[in-house]
Amino acid sequence: MDAVDRITHQWRTVRRDLDVSPLEVIGRVSRLSRLVDRRLAVNFARHGIEAWMYDVLATLRRSGEPYELTAGDLVRQTMVTTGAITNRIDRLEARGFVERRRTSDRRKVIVRLTEAGFGKVEEVVESHLDVERELLAALSPRQQGELASLLRRALTGLGDG
Repeated sequence: MDAVDRITHQWRTVRRDLDVSPLEVIGRVSRLSRLVDRRLAVNFARHGIEAWMYDVLATLRRSGEPYELTAGDLVRQTMVTTGAITNRIDRLEARGFVERRRTSDRRKVIVRLTEAGFGKVEEVVESHLDVERELLAALSPRQQGELASLLRRALTGLGDG
């Protein structure tokens, strides 16, 4: 039994009329998300960064050379607001991990990974993936593939494409 089993059992005991089956998935996805975030945060802290920093730096790194994107592209790929991305870029720029470049269209800002930012991603990426592998160790490779497929279907069904 896990925590979600206990929660659904309690609801079924006090409210037999409720269909609590959505909790069996959503509750687990939610709890899993929090547990994963905590474990990943420990690894990021060892490298002196936070999850949001890695998210932006890794997005720029995996974009390929010259490791730059518009601020708008970063908003779309990191799923945060324009205000949040501006704040994140400011903070990463202050640490020397990214630099901004204005274009002829003054509204458009290009964000580029600096050498220090590139180095930080390279320092973190392998240990990050190792932690993710550890988090999935209870599942066989086949089960991981099945879960990935089901989660992909759920996400695309919600418009995440």
